[in-house]
Parts: sequence; C-alpha cells; structure tokens
Amino acid sequence: MSGVCTYQNLNTLVTQLRDDLNNKELVLLYAYNRTGKTRLSMDFKDRGKRNNGGNADSLYFNAFTEDLFTWENDLEKDFIRGLRVNQFSKFFDGFTNLGLEPTIDEYLSRYADFGFDFDYKEIKQGEDTFTKPHFVKFNKDGQDNIKISRGEESIFIWCIFMAICERVLDGHESYQWVRYIYIDDPVSSLDDNNAIAVACDLAKILRRATNRKDENDSPDPIKAVVSSHHSLFFNVMCNEIGRSKENEPKVKHKRYFLHRPNSEGKYTLRSTEDTPFFHHVATLAELQKSADPEAGTLYTFHFNALRSIMEKTATFFGHSDISFCLKALDDGENRALFNRALNLLSHGSYAIHEPTPMGEDNQNLFRDILKDFINSFQFDLPEILSETRTRTRTRT
Repeated sequence: MSGVCTYQNLNTLVTQLRDDLNNKELVLLYAYNRTGKTRLSMDFKDRGKRNNGGNADSLYFNAFTEDLFTWENDLEKDFIRGLRVNQFSKFFDGFTNLGLEPTIDEYLSRYADFGFDFDYKEIKQGEDTFTKPHFVKFNKDGQDNIKISRGEESIFIWCIFMAICERVLDGHESYQWVRYIYIDDPVSSLDDNNAIAVACDLAKILRRATNRKDENDSPDPIKAVVSSHHSLFFNVMCNEIGRSKENEPKVKHKRYFLHRPNSEGKYTLRSTEDTPFFHHVATLAELQKSADPEAGTLYTFHFNALRSIMEKTATFFGHSDISFCLKALDDGENRALFNRALNLLSHGSYAIHEPTPMGEDNQNLFRDILKDFINSFQFDLPEILSETRTRTRTRT
C-alpha cells in the first residue's frame, strides 16, 4: 500500500493490518492520543478469536493489560501494600511452571532500582488446578511493602510482558496459541532514557520473533504490531528495526502514520517507510489545517505544538533552541514578535489542559509564524485529507 488510504471503521483497518502481516513480519504505527489505538488492538485480538473458533491467537499489551493489576494500599492496617493480580487471565498461564521471576528481574534491573516478590495461590479452572500469582509486594533499600510510582508500576508490568514474550519465543506449551504480538503504547509513563531502552529491548525481541524460522525445530515466526504516540520511542523503533544486524536478515515491516481526520469514525493510513520523522511533518499539516480560517479552529495549545516542532527542527540541524528557526523567519522586527509570542503563549496550564480558542489577534499571529516557518524550511506537507489522493477502502 502506498499513499494515503481511508478506512470506514476499525474493522476494515484490522483487515489491512492482518493482510500486511501475511507477507510482512512487523507493522509499526504512529498515532496521536485519542485516535483509537487501544480499541484497534482489541479489535485485532477479537478478529483472531472469530477466525479461530473462539480461540485467541494474539498476545497483547495495552491499557487492558495494566488493568489486570490493581493497587492495594491496605488502608486498614497500613502495612501490606502491593498489586493484586487477576489470576483468571490467560496472561498468567506461564507462571505455573516457567519460573518467570528471574527473567522479569533481569528486565526490571535495566529500568528501575526496586525489587519485587510474588505471592502465589492455587485456583481451579474447569477440572484443572493451577498455581498462579495473586499478589506482588515491592521493596527497595531494605524496606519492604513500599509504594511504587505509577511509572514504576507500568514498567514492572511491561517487564512481566517481556518475560512472557521470551517464553512465547521459546515455544513453551503454555503460549503455543500465540501467532501475533500486539503492543500499544508501552512507554506512556516513561522518561526519555527508559523510552529508548524499552524500544531497543523490544526491537531485539521482535527480531528474534521474526527469525524463529531459522532456529532449530522452531515453528513459524511470530508476527507483531506496535503502535505508539511517543515520537522518540517510534523513531528508535524505526531505526532499530531498519538497521541490519550481524547474521540476521532484515525484519520485513511496514511503517504507518495512523490518523483520524474527523468525527465520522473514518481512519487514514499513510505509509512512512523512508520517513520515520514523518509524524512531525504530519503535525505541521494538522496545524495548517487548524489555521485555515474557513475550515479550522485554533486553540491556545496549538502554540505548544508549533513550538515543539520548531525545537525538534532546530535539534535536527544541530542547534540547542528555537532561536535558529526564528533567525530563518521574517525580518528582525517580526522575529522579535514571534519569539515573544512563542515564549509567552506556549507556556502555562491554560495552553495545555484547556481547549481554549485563541483570540483573533493571536490567531493572526499564529498564522504568520506558521506560514513563515513552513516557507523558510520548505516542508513537503502530506495531503492527509486530500480527496484526490485518497483511496477509500470499503472491505469488511
């Protein structure tokens, strides 16, 4: 698929992804928040169950995975704090006899400096009895039952997922049903350093997944979809997957920008194989659409988005701040005005958390800055919404 394609709903989008994975091994999706990535991952999973007589074929990581863990603060005794585990999920089947804790600890030590202990309990499922984890306690610097942060909790759950992926690739019987791995936003609560580390570790395990066919007595390769709104994570994934590794064939993959152009429920995909930084340019296209007096609406947070793009552009050219971009704009008088506007209007909670429409003067100023910026750096903006270049998919 090339160019921009429109899909009527998530069902047709799932069809495209599964079709891609018939001759590719990995699909990378970049999409903004609130695009529908989590729902897409669940529809992908549900399609597999329908295709396999009710049996799942996809191991997934998304917001639902994190919901398998519930924090217990022990408000009554204020002593035993930790995460309660939903034992009945198939996600934890491998804990019965796989000894996952050393692998979890190995991953966790790369990202954090706290420890953990699982409590196990027997549960009955049908006629069988299994021993599964039902509670996790945490420790650090000799102190037990500590409360960990939301980001630490997310990275701990991610490490469990990675350990399970290792067992999937080992071909263990508990996970032989897995044909696809679907990962949505594994780094939503992480700092940039951990985002890079997670991307590198994930790329490594996905390369192993796609090369299983070359291992002795291994089954077919595991196919994967990874979606994210995190630009740094996405770029690292693109670079790691696209780079040739010694004694490893390249991973055959597709890269897309996933976009939801309006409230009609339609979606667009644009292939970005050779442009991992495409999403920054796509954001510019979105800003240009919003700045259109006849079709768009400008909010105060659009100054934040424009400043962020200018900072990334300056970094790309080896400069430390947006003064590099401002020098390339109009004459000195306007440059000073643009600088004051970007510094003032792109800061403060009013610009980030509230969708407040801009006043008319600020709208005109924003349009002037955006126009000069695009003209100065000659961006080739994608025609995401162009009817003339969009082919509509109507498959079911």
